[in-house]
Formats: sequence, C-alpha cells, structure tokens
Amino acid sequence: MPTADKLYEKTVLSNGVRVVTGEMTGVRSASLILYFGVGSRYERAAESGVSHFLEHMVFKGTERRPDPITISQEIEGVGGILNAATGRESTNYWFKVPSTHFADAFDVLADIVRNSVIDETELDKERSVIVEEIRSVNDSPEDLVHDVIDDLVWGDQGVGRPIAGTEATVRAITRDGMVDYWKRNYRPDRLVISAAGDVRHADVVALAERHFGDLAATAEPDTFEPTRNDQREARVRIVDRETEQAQLVLAMPALPYTTDARYVQSTIEAVLSSGMSSRLFQEIREKRGLVYSVYAYFRPYEDVGQGVFYAGTDPERIDEAATALIGEMRRMRDEPVPDDELARTKELRKGRLLMGLEDSRSVASWIGSQELTYGEIRTPEEVTERIEAVTVAEVQELSQQLFRRDVMNVALVGPYKDAERLAQIVAGL
Repeated sequence: MPTADKLYEKTVLSNGVRVVTGEMTGVRSASLILYFGVGSRYERAAESGVSHFLEHMVFKGTERRPDPITISQEIEGVGGILNAATGRESTNYWFKVPSTHFADAFDVLADIVRNSVIDETELDKERSVIVEEIRSVNDSPEDLVHDVIDDLVWGDQGVGRPIAGTEATVRAITRDGMVDYWKRNYRPDRLVISAAGDVRHADVVALAERHFGDLAATAEPDTFEPTRNDQREARVRIVDRETEQAQLVLAMPALPYTTDARYVQSTIEAVLSSGMSSRLFQEIREKRGLVYSVYAYFRPYEDVGQGVFYAGTDPERIDEAATALIGEMRRMRDEPVPDDELARTKELRKGRLLMGLEDSRSVASWIGSQELTYGEIRTPEEVTERIEAVTVAEVQELSQQLFRRDVMNVALVGPYKDAERLAQIVAGL
C-alpha cells in the first residue's frame, strides 16, 4: 500500500507485524531496522534495566550462530554495520549493508532477536559489563547530571529511571525473568520492520513473512503507567564533587509527541540550540565566554515531555551561567521571536531534515519511527509544511507555558553547595 506520493510503502502481515519501506535510487546500500514498541518505562521498578540488558544479550549467540563473533562477522565481513539501541518507549536493532547482502543480513538480525539462547554464563559476564557501564556514567559528571535531572523531574517513574537500571536491579535480573520479559513484549503488534535504500517492497515483505510471519503473542504485554506531575515549586539538587568543570542542567516538563504543537516545541528548540547561530551558542558561549558546550533539547514521550538546558562551565561561574540560561528562557517567553529569526530557523530545520534523509539508514529510521510512534508516515514535504506553518504567536504562547519558575528543576554536578542561591536565580524567571 504506497503512500500518497508513493515514496513509502506499507504492508501489515496477518499477525499484525508492520512492514514499511522506502526505495531510494542512486544508492547501493540497504538498511533494516526492527523496532519493538517496548522500552525501559515499561519495566517494573525492581527489574529496571531489563530492556537494555536484553538488547545486549541477543547478540551473544543463537543455535545457528553460537557466539558474538560469528554474528558480527556475518555483517562486518561484507562491510556492513550492526547495532542496537534501547530507549524509554522502544528498542531497535539495525544493520546497514551493501544491498546485495540484504537478505543474508536480514536472516542474521531475525535470528538474534527471535532465537537468542540467553546463555546463563554469558548473562553473568554481560551483567558485569553493564554494571561497569553504569559505573562509567557515575564517574562521568557530564553523563551523571542528566540522570540526576531525570530523577529530580520525575522521581521513581518510568521516564525518570535510568535506561540501564541500577547496579542493584541489574544484579537481580535472572535469566528466567529476562526471557519472560522478552517473550511477553517482543510481539507482532509491537514490531515495525523498516527497510530503505536499494530494496524492493515486495522482497522485504517476503523476507518479513519468512522470518516473522509466525511470530505470535504468547502473553499479556507490559504497559506503563501515565506519568504524574504535581510539581508546584522549583527544585534544586546538587551533587557536590571536586571536578574541573561544573555540569549544570535546568529542566522542566514539556509537551508529548502526541500533540501537533510538537512542531512549535521543536521550533523553540531550534531557535535556542540549532547550530552556531542559535541563541544559546551566541549569547552564552560567543558573547559571554561562559562555556565550551551549551545546548537545549526537548525529549517527548507519549504522555509527557521534558525540556533540558545544559551548560558545562567553570565552577567559579556557575551562578553566572545559570543566570544566563534563565535569561534566555525569559527572553523566549517575554519577547516575540523576530520574523526574520523565525524564518531563518525554519529554513535551517527544513534544510537539515532534507539533508538528513540522504542515507538509507536515515530513511529507514524516518519511516520506521513514525510508523511505530504515530501509526502513519508523513513525507518530508508534509513535515516541512508543518514547520513552515509555525507562527511567532505560537512560539511565544508555548514558551510562556513551558518556561515557568514553579516547574523549573536544577541539577548540578561539581564543587558547589549553595542550593539556595540557585533557587534564587530560578526565582528570577
């Protein structure tokens, strides 16, 4: 079933697996992404980290491919790339190969996500690897501050817990518990198979039918509880640590991806943080010289979102950096974005969107993530129309909704103790 302009095609297998493709001319690569609609926020608190742990384990071997080196060599031996990622609402496995090897690579990816043996010895070895991964975050102030802010904003809810879990929860995960989680949640109605590049839709559907046509739902899947947010005043959390640079994050609840106002929200992000001409870069780095790295982003989920402002600064200039970040929020909220700045931002967004779709993996990600998230695929042209439609008034109205002192959260990792001072700075918003 092609889309309106025949850029993308979609077929739903009889068991509910969705297959989407984007055929590209002039490329010799082919990419495949298997999206499963389950991630860390679906986990119970006691099993936090199991989605990420499982993602690691499927690469450890199947009956046909008994070890990780066999799996990786089949892809890398033809020049391909193989990887995976776990998020809070989805997990994906992907490869990119020369298109002549697409069918063989499809067999590899299908085999590992369906037939991994989850060997007990390998499980214990990988457990140690993940524990070290968690410790590396705790040893990296720039990574740690993002875990701190997530917990500060959301607490012990799925969107607030670390995707990798904690040392305690990872150590408690058993093979039986992991396999049960895997079988419950890697089910046909949660799977989107997305392919792009030098591929043909009918061929991809045939491969999907061969490898996933018999996938069945065997038990009730896990679900997540809607996120609660009852914040009424600013919150500050400091991890006082002797570091050469202080890591500062300000964050607030934001919009989910289920509203069309997300296009306004992403426009605000672009004004603040897209490129060297953005406001944060120009004002806080170039004009004030406060930081080397500064940025902002919005992370939307199904029922809620989160806005994040980050700056890494000299410990002696923490107050100044925090004041500058608050100043840019206040500017977005209180002053309409000039027409010419909004127009430039729109052109930047549209240009980067189009340039980002020149690679087969990018196109597979574009169509697969949209299908998984929204159940439909918008073309780049349809999205650019939505970007172009954003108005100055909408940007200011949403900024007023988002940038409020009563929902502001501040996390800092560095040699600093004055939480009251940071709270006073936020009070200036």
